[in-house]
Amino acid sequence: ERGDDAVLEYTAKFDKVELSHQSLVLTPAELPWPELAPATKAAIDTAFDNLSKFHSAQIRDTLKVETMPGIECSRIARPIERVGLYVPGGTAVLPSTALMLGVPAKLAGCTEIVLSTPPRPDTGAVCPEVLYCAKKCGVTSILLAGGAQAVAAMAYGTQRVPKVDKICGPGNQFVT
Repeated sequence: ERGDDAVLEYTAKFDKVELSHQSLVLTPAELPWPELAPATKAAIDTAFDNLSKFHSAQIRDTLKVETMPGIECSRIARPIERVGLYVPGGTAVLPSTALMLGVPAKLAGCTEIVLSTPPRPDTGAVCPEVLYCAKKCGVTSILLAGGAQAVAAMAYGTQRVPKVDKICGPGNQFVT
């Protein structure tokens, strides 16, 4: 009901970061590539390539079986149009979670990929490693919020946060 106002309130309360309505949701394509240490960038690129290779091998053509004369049954794989990816970031930076969720979404052909992650407490910004992964995975929106408020925002949508059809993430006692 309160949408973005509620997300901002709970982000300030739990993540200890005051954000504005304008900074709540980012468009990765409009942001510059973050500067990362060469070793960090190389590690993320290698993980991205390995995950892409693995998940690409799982893509299958439509399966068609004629079960009896004139009767054909099919299995068709279609991407979920809008997905939410929950990437925790409270006590640890988890670009690996961004990759493990983002690569399959990209390869599946999801048209809208919303990644939520808590803002950095020191800057209120997205973690550079997670932003790098988001850009590589074709994420369309980044919600700077964590916890239950992020999950609720993606599940129901707000003024700025797109509603998604499915939310994926590692989960724990606070976000399951």
